[in-house]
Amino acid sequence: MRWELAAEDPFRVRALADALRGLPDLPISNRARNSTGPGSPLHTLARLLIRRGLTEPDEAARFLLPSIAHLHAPGQMTGLRAAVDRIDAAIERKDPILIYGDYDVDGTMAIIILKTAIELCGGAADFHVPHRIREGYDLRDDVIENAAAAGIRLIISVDMGIRAFVPAETAQRLGVDLIVTDHHLPGPDGVPKALAVVNPNQAGCEYPCKQICGAGVAFKVAQGLMQRRLPEKDHARMLRSFMKVVAIATIADSVPLTGENRVFARIGLDELRRAVNPGLKALLEVAQVSSKRPPTSTEVAFRIAPRINAAGRMDIARDVIDLFSAKDVEHARLLAGKLDRLNAERQEEERRILRLIEERISGDPALCEAYCIVVDGEGWHRGVIGIAATRVVERYHRPALVISREGEEAFGSGRSIRPFHLLEAVESSHNLFTRYGGHSHACGFAMPSANVSQLRTELDAFARTRLTLADFDPVLDVEAELDLDEVTPGLYQALQLLEPYGAGNHEPAFAARGVRLIAPPKILKDKHIKLKLKAGENVSRHEFSPENSGKEDSGEEELSAVAILTTPRCHPDGATIRRDEKAEAEGFQLRTENRQLRTAGKLSPVFDALGWHMAERLHQSPLLAGDAIDIAFTIGHNDHPDFGGLELSLRDYRCVASKIASPFVKVS
Repeated sequence: MRWELAAEDPFRVRALADALRGLPDLPISNRARNSTGPGSPLHTLARLLIRRGLTEPDEAARFLLPSIAHLHAPGQMTGLRAAVDRIDAAIERKDPILIYGDYDVDGTMAIIILKTAIELCGGAADFHVPHRIREGYDLRDDVIENAAAAGIRLIISVDMGIRAFVPAETAQRLGVDLIVTDHHLPGPDGVPKALAVVNPNQAGCEYPCKQICGAGVAFKVAQGLMQRRLPEKDHARMLRSFMKVVAIATIADSVPLTGENRVFARIGLDELRRAVNPGLKALLEVAQVSSKRPPTSTEVAFRIAPRINAAGRMDIARDVIDLFSAKDVEHARLLAGKLDRLNAERQEEERRILRLIEERISGDPALCEAYCIVVDGEGWHRGVIGIAATRVVERYHRPALVISREGEEAFGSGRSIRPFHLLEAVESSHNLFTRYGGHSHACGFAMPSANVSQLRTELDAFARTRLTLADFDPVLDVEAELDLDEVTPGLYQALQLLEPYGAGNHEPAFAARGVRLIAPPKILKDKHIKLKLKAGENVSRHEFSPENSGKEDSGEEELSAVAILTTPRCHPDGATIRRDEKAEAEGFQLRTENRQLRTAGKLSPVFDALGWHMAERLHQSPLLAGDAIDIAFTIGHNDHPDFGGLELSLRDYRCVASKIASPFVKVS
């Protein structure tokens, strides 16, 4: 893995750090606030903000302290007022409404938001979620025709419809008013002829947040409707309640967690720890998400969202809406349990397909050497091939398309790497498809099975004109170099202000050079590794010994909070730590099992570093106690009541003595 270390403008960083220090509402300890200079928590935080394009104090403060007051007025979105007028009229006349949504997390959450808002405002709304295999994505004529026959005169699409020109004409012909709410990009022919189109990406719309998800658009419609029909106190309370659901969709849909999306995610995650909806509580329980703290974006993306998505992938997405509509606790638990089982089935099917893919690639020299991997199989589950494509890219670091052949038809999904525009590649072979779509890093398509072999040949040839072997080296963006002594509770506090992490706001990775392994590595569950690390050469030459154990430091040099908290009371250095230092460091319960070393007037902490799925690598290149390594890592906190504390999560490591070239590449 190549590590790219961003350049720093020290004057700009120092200026922003000084501005952050003056923010009275910034939730950070006095020790971290008063610490100055490179390596201090606020200096590192300022650097990370500048890397994210936040150079001015006001925009940095808005990013760090998102508020419900930062939401944009819903009326700024083109078409929203007309949509609210029509929904309001339907509620007044007690007319039935049909909400037509997608089967993924974004679509189902959008249905829940709009359906709940309409019912809170006195209306009645039913919904339709298409079956992934039988109906496919987007509006269908037959559903609209059946709704019209049942007396429905208003249909609202959510997370779909922006290119549904023929269904819009069908609705108009049948006397059904269609409101399209969507976030996908319109095609070259504009937008459908509907009563209202609510999409921030349509031509002429000046809504500030263009990258809002489908549930976010539904939320803005709900916000406008509730502003009109509910008392102000009820409206404000319901906005916070809805943000739980918007946060799940926003994170699951991988839209950038900036601007209004950041407000949705930060407030919504905080509200999730106070969930009262029986279905949502049951879902959090089966996903094993703690209610004692706000869930992280990682927990939403890898525990909550997959269980919601499993319904649409493996069965019918209606179960998700039924879960969130459940009033009875036991019924909610039954539905949540079903989603959990479907997710387990999805995982097993994913593992089966990946085993077949790996066997195919390892047994085919052409696939091993392909610049773009195209692999197919008979009857592979269409709900899983997109995830399988992601896993192939992660393993082989090459663009990949995974195709399920179903007789004479084939359905595929693709994922890509940073330098390769996948939709451009697919368009170069457009004549092979019956339909296709996507963007730079993902695509979906259908084609005759007979064309799969030709597609494999053409895409590999196309990729060879765009890529080099160096493009297949995975790249890790390193935000800054740190000494392990600089990994403190104050820094962890500062990093928490950047959460939630996700698209557009990745979790920051740091690098430390020449850290020392002080114990043999441990292998966990045959997959992962655990290393015990401390700062490098200057510390290793001053091991704690009886000869210097009685020497007392003057105490004049300020100790880091992490060193204070990791020093047991029985340790000789404990006597030199002042009471006010201990009080300042309270709030972070760090491990005390490791003995810390006082050298040159300060303690050097020892950290556990967890390397996920690195056991195989350790077997191939063993590490020994005493080895010096360069590490790339993120900083986390283990909540275990007995063994919890700050810990590092390894992204990569290199032996310092290795003849492999340095992993660092400086970028401007």
